[in-house]
Amino acid sequence: MTATDITPHLDALRALLGPEHVKTGGEAAPWSRDWPGHAHWTPLAVVRPANTQQVAQVVKWANETGTPIVPVSGNTGLVEGSTAEGAVMVSLDRMSAIREVRATSQIAIVEAGAILSNIHAAAEAHDLIFPLTFGARGSAMIGGALSTNAGGSNVVRYGNTRHLCLGIEAVLPTGEVVDLMSELRKDNSGYDLRDLLIGAEGTLGIITAAVLKLHPKPRAYATAMVAAPSLKDALTLLNTLQQETGGAVEAFEFMPRVYMEAYLERFPEARAPFDGMHDINILVEIGALSPRDATPGPDGQVPVTAHLEEVLGRLFETGAILDAAVAQSDAQRQEMWARREASAEVARLRQPLVDNDIAVPLDRMQDLLERITENAQALDPGLIPMCVAHLGDGNLHFAGWPSTEDPETLNKIKDMVDDTAIALGGSFSAEHGVGLTKKPAMSRHKHPAALQAMRAIKHVLDPNGIMNPGKVLPDD
Repeated sequence: MTATDITPHLDALRALLGPEHVKTGGEAAPWSRDWPGHAHWTPLAVVRPANTQQVAQVVKWANETGTPIVPVSGNTGLVEGSTAEGAVMVSLDRMSAIREVRATSQIAIVEAGAILSNIHAAAEAHDLIFPLTFGARGSAMIGGALSTNAGGSNVVRYGNTRHLCLGIEAVLPTGEVVDLMSELRKDNSGYDLRDLLIGAEGTLGIITAAVLKLHPKPRAYATAMVAAPSLKDALTLLNTLQQETGGAVEAFEFMPRVYMEAYLERFPEARAPFDGMHDINILVEIGALSPRDATPGPDGQVPVTAHLEEVLGRLFETGAILDAAVAQSDAQRQEMWARREASAEVARLRQPLVDNDIAVPLDRMQDLLERITENAQALDPGLIPMCVAHLGDGNLHFAGWPSTEDPETLNKIKDMVDDTAIALGGSFSAEHGVGLTKKPAMSRHKHPAALQAMRAIKHVLDPNGIMNPGKVLPDD
């Protein structure tokens, strides 16, 4: 359907939503590109429903008119999952309410357009946390995080978004509303449609609300930068800290020397983590829940911080780590986190850029990085490898600055990274999803029987193929 053909049909949406909530032409420009700036498109319109019933009516309209629709939340995705050329985009930004926080049940009931940082603030007001966090938390919305099963920095302790969600409400591609807003921790009553819709990237329906699982807010954090001789030694460090703290490691993030050098180039006023440069730099954070671990002693020192210093001191004496700096204030903690959370800006310091989001078993990470670096530089000897990793959960964000803009070479590098992860028992997509950019990898690596089952599910739930068409599943 062309823009001319759809004009009469849009009048029905204007009557439903109000003309100010149906954006076309230049008014749709804010929704017409992805966050990295790789993709640009011209949607037929952007509609902004105010509630689930309006979403359902929009979807029913799309089925009746045969119009493709693309749901969009904060539009902070990295795999071109919201591209919408010739489609109507359904923005959830007006559906942003945090309906309820129930501290005794440790749950929050929110609408899909709720911004992640606002959910954090609402939970914190009850001395609780919603532990999903990443750099785009000030604009990312929970509907998008659920649709991609987002990860972030605290997966090592709390899990991905799927693990932080008890229930959802969603509009299916036919316009039917499915109420799965369970508040139960146990519910073994048939197929788990909640988990099917979470991570489906809007291809099976539009998530409109969710019941989120909250956690007690740590009473104190112990945060440190640690230099390790190798990634294998870093894994030993992680296991030691988990044993010493009873599994209280919240984050375990890897930044190599080249990343640190690029960070200081991008932010010249910033400080290096150590007096000298190291190849393997780890940001580790431990969250203490009990007053015993969080209450300062007579000397003013917080026990969890003292314990971390003691463990790191022992490891330094044995050569298991090379250096360490433990935050002594919240300002120092924020300084440490600023290095890691600037990764998107640092990676885009130079162009062109190739980047991948992959995962392997924890004990394969060093092999993965060594193989990728060697193979990438075999394809392009001038390539500078630049990466960060959620090392505690095996997720590597491999980036590289090639010395060429040749598309064939860049594609070979990206394919090689995915292929190497698969060869080591990993995945070509850890937390960003598939969208358009990883469809070739889906075609190469997903088991044919799995693809057949996924296509069958898509066809049954979306018989007219209107919901975020062309994403995730490879073409037949």
